[in-house]
Amino acid sequence: MLSCRSLLSRAIKKKKKLKNKNKSKLRKRTIKSFSRKQELPQPEELEAIEEETEEEEGGGGGYNLKSSAPSNTHGVQPLGNLYFNPGLVNSRNTGLGNLQTLTDELVIDVLGFLDATQLGVLATVSKSFHVFANHEPLWRNLALDNLKGEFMFNGSWKSTFVSACYPSFDVGKVNVDGCLRVRDFYSDYLFQSWLCANLEMKPEWLERDNIARKKCISVEEFVLSFEEPNKPVLLEGCLDNWAALKKWDRDYLVNVCGDVRFAVGPVEMKLEDYFRYSDSVREERPLYLFDPKFADKVPTLGEEYEVPVYFREDLFSVLRNERPDYRWVIIGPAGSGSSFHIDPNSTSAWNAIIKGSKKWILFPPDVVPPGVHPSSDGAEVACPVSIMEWFMNFYGATKNWKKRPIECICKAGEVIFVPNGWWHLVINLEESVAITQNYVSRRNLLNVLDFLKRPNASTLVSGTRDRINLHDKFKNAIEITFPGAIDQLVQEAEEKKAQEKKLSFWDSVSDSKVGAFKFSF
Repeated sequence: MLSCRSLLSRAIKKKKKLKNKNKSKLRKRTIKSFSRKQELPQPEELEAIEEETEEEEGGGGGYNLKSSAPSNTHGVQPLGNLYFNPGLVNSRNTGLGNLQTLTDELVIDVLGFLDATQLGVLATVSKSFHVFANHEPLWRNLALDNLKGEFMFNGSWKSTFVSACYPSFDVGKVNVDGCLRVRDFYSDYLFQSWLCANLEMKPEWLERDNIARKKCISVEEFVLSFEEPNKPVLLEGCLDNWAALKKWDRDYLVNVCGDVRFAVGPVEMKLEDYFRYSDSVREERPLYLFDPKFADKVPTLGEEYEVPVYFREDLFSVLRNERPDYRWVIIGPAGSGSSFHIDPNSTSAWNAIIKGSKKWILFPPDVVPPGVHPSSDGAEVACPVSIMEWFMNFYGATKNWKKRPIECICKAGEVIFVPNGWWHLVINLEESVAITQNYVSRRNLLNVLDFLKRPNASTLVSGTRDRINLHDKFKNAIEITFPGAIDQLVQEAEEKKAQEKKLSFWDSVSDSKVGAFKFSF
């Protein structure tokens, strides 16, 4: 068995490597106030949570737990509760011995090097180690790394792992999850992991809807009003002829997909097994089905939708089989989604909701969302661990921003246009099924070519094996297919830039910053 010194050394090296890579990996643990919409399952854990003002909360009011929220398995409480009871001793510290000086996150990182047997043994050492060694994300990693999608989710990741690795062991008769409740155990890190998995979205987080909504507009209007100025828009009525909109319920998808496996996080799963997981899971970051090869795996799915008329100019298609990944089927339960990111390769995108609904938050390219820290070269992004954590700790900060985000709830039958370079976060408000595609049109071609020839293209470019040569291949294919198109776009861009810089005589003489000459009255 690895020594404690060896494990700690490896964990610290891992930490340093991540910090050098991401600059500042963010993991804020701020526990805020609750309003009791229901009787909370653990009132002793919540009684001393700090209250904050309406301004800090971005609308006031407290948090509500989901009606189906289970109690915290081990009775872990937020650290603030300890400060209101100075006579108490944190059993977290007494049970860790000399390791109590480590942060909770580092303790979990150390335990992440252990296998299942070692974690099981460690859980018997003390009550504190019992809590840490049964932390669900540890067992999730073990299950995903070792089972490779060959599992039936069994209510918890530890139970799933044990039942898959030891089929003769009756997990129904023995409590493998170790639901031993520990008194006076305080940890913001562990508590917020449970909290983020079980919070409802606050009404204030859903009420802002300031996106442009259009129905049955012409392609010309879409290009002039939204694609050229690079502005988001929500389009209604352009999926009415999709067979998918009428047919893609659970039973149909499970039947037509059969034993086909789809990309789900780091593994591949059958759709039926994924639905079993998504029905019962309660975790901070639910696994998301996000598959770029769905139409190749199940051709029927590719035949039951069509690209809306606004997005049919897709210049990456000139590369045929060598084009980067560009379309995905997306399925996930409530609470799943994508944290802040910019779409790959400087492409624009459209996202069509077939079932369910999604909350979208978008920031323009020149505004980095609060709590998000991209590296200087754009290759890495450090942000809060979960989407819910971002809402808890950062959403309120946007309330008084001069450049407030574009927000909306996109429902079944609607399509959102995401312009290139825009930061966006998406969370499913209910179980949702969607199709999304990234594309390149003439309005965005020069941006994409510039992106693909950056010095660090081998790091930035995604969705293809040949990252380094993609620029040359794409440019050559465009020049062959559309002779003179690139030169024409470059000329138009230069003329537009010159026009924007050119000032009229009256503009120049009325602005004292332009030169020394100005009128004085």
